Amino acid sequence: MAITIPGTVTGAAQTGLTSPTYTTAVDTAVDSNSKQAVVTAIGGTQAGVDAHSISRPFTLTAVRPKQFNVLGKPNPTTGLIPVIPVNQYNVRTRKGVTPLAAQPSAVASIDSVIRVPAGSDLADPANLRAMISAHIGLLTAISAGLGDTLTNGVM
Repeated sequence: MAITIPGTVTGAAQTGLTSPTYTTAVDTAVDSNSKQAVVTAIGGTQAGVDAHSISRPFTLTAVRPKQFNVLGKPNPTTGLIPVIPVNQYNVRTRKGVTPLAAQPSAVASIDSVIRVPAGSDLADPANLRAMISAHIGLLTAISAGLGDTLTNGVM
C-alpha cells in the first residue's frame, strides 16, 4: 500500500486544542518522489490556528528515495557485506507561525527521517513495521507534552 495523505487528518491531543482535525487537498510536491497536501480547513476548537496560505504555509509531505539502494555482494573471503547502504524516507510538516506580534510569518517545520538499511525490507519487514508503529505511537502518546515543551521549554 502506498502512502496516501488522507483528506481528513485527525490531530493528536494538545493543550488548548479540542478534537483537532485538518482537511487536506492534494498539492503538487517539489519532487516526483514526494506526495504533498495542504491543510485547507481546520476543525474542532483551535483558536488562532489558520489553514494554508502562500504567506503562512501548512503542508504535509511524504518523501521516498529518488533511487533505491540495494545490497552489494558479500566479500568472498569473509562472507560479509562491507557496506550496508541506507534508503532514507522523510515525513515533513511545515506551518507558518508568528515569531512576534506585527512581524512577518516564519515557517516552523518537523522532519521525521526514516533510514532503512537496504535488504531489511525483505529480510526483516516485521521489525521495520514495529519501528514505525512505536515511533508514531510515541509521537501520539507525547503529543500534548511535546506541544507544552515547545511552548514552555520544560521537558
